Amino acid sequence: MGNIRKASLEELRTMKEEGQIGPPRPDAAPVELPADFWDNAEVKFPVSKQPVNLRIDADILEFFKEGGRGYQTRIHSVLRSYVDAQRRP
Repeated sequence: MGNIRKASLEELRTMKEEGQIGPPRPDAAPVELPADFWDNAEVKFPVSKQPVNLRIDADILEFFKEGGRGYQTRIHSVLRSYVDAQRRP
């Protein structure tokens, strides 16, 4: 993932037409979705997050940081799972 850049939709279409981008493997078949795939789809907009200062034990922080980048997202996921479990009837 070292060669990432932003591109507009128009640029992506041009790159696709020129064969610069495509399926991950030459033999990869396009994915066929069932006819009812979108029947129950809902638009979900991201909820903004609130920046906070949080004091946690050093070993807990180190545990999450050992997983590399995204440790704050992993901490958030654990907290989200806990809150969701507590809210269940």
